[in-house]
Amino acid sequence: MVEWTDFERATIQDIFSKMDYESVGHNALARCLVVYPWTQRYFGNFGNLYNAAAIMGNPKVAAHGVVVLHGLDRAVKNMDNIKATYAELSVLHSEKLHVDPDNFRLLADCLTIVVASRLGTGFTADVQAAFQKFLAVVGAALTKQYH
Repeated sequence: MVEWTDFERATIQDIFSKMDYESVGHNALARCLVVYPWTQRYFGNFGNLYNAAAIMGNPKVAAHGVVVLHGLDRAVKNMDNIKATYAELSVLHSEKLHVDPDNFRLLADCLTIVVASRLGTGFTADVQAAFQKFLAVVGAALTKQYH
């Protein structure tokens, strides 16, 4: 089980309470697909992903970005039991979709960049540490690397 400090809990809850899911989710997933084009292989049914403009304008990318953030919201609400919260999604992503576990880290990095750009100077090193710890725990739970 992961230990969370009061600061970490408050920080994660604060970030998600202020987050514009449509904009942040879309921008984070689109950034991941542009910067790391090999991640596109999991989204073959999304249509045109041939360049950055197509990815940014793709409504399926935007919609799935929102789905991802709502998935993360489940972890925010269940910080003491993230592993169990993601048990079903873990099976889906690892055993059925065969998603490379490193892709969760890549998406987490892109999400961190987008959140940092929104929070500006409020995204201090302590806030970043809490946010990245949270994303690492979620990523581990999704890929069965949870300790």
